[in-house]
Amino acid sequence: MAETPFWEAPIETLDRAQWEALCDGCGKCCLNKVEDEDTGRIYPTNVACKLLDLSTCRCADYRNRKAIVPECLRLTQRKIDDYVWLPSTCAYVLRAAGQPLPEWHYLVSGSTETIHEAGMSVKGRAISELHAGPLENHIIEQPL
Repeated sequence: MAETPFWEAPIETLDRAQWEALCDGCGKCCLNKVEDEDTGRIYPTNVACKLLDLSTCRCADYRNRKAIVPECLRLTQRKIDDYVWLPSTCAYVLRAAGQPLPEWHYLVSGSTETIHEAGMSVKGRAISELHAGPLENHIIEQPL
């Protein structure tokens, strides 16, 4: 009898390495957001954190990211529901809701390229905050 893959287990049972491995590498959580001060609405942009490697959609210095970008958040099992701005396709969001990982997720497909091939990452669509200018000029969707 085959053992159930860790990514199908309830998220509260995952150790830190397993939790971290759920990240699909879409890069969407690393896009800057603009908050309307009057309404509190959050507007996503196509402007990525300066640490996001735009070719892989992974953090270029994940270990030291908080020292370099103090506002960077650490997503945890206990707080996942607090991050309402995460995309519905996020593996953390899906697994927290008891949903399966999509076929393009590398844990399912066996390749870190399938997320890009499926058009589910920010690869080719994001720019670095080092070159973007005012975030208000880069709003890409309706408010969250």
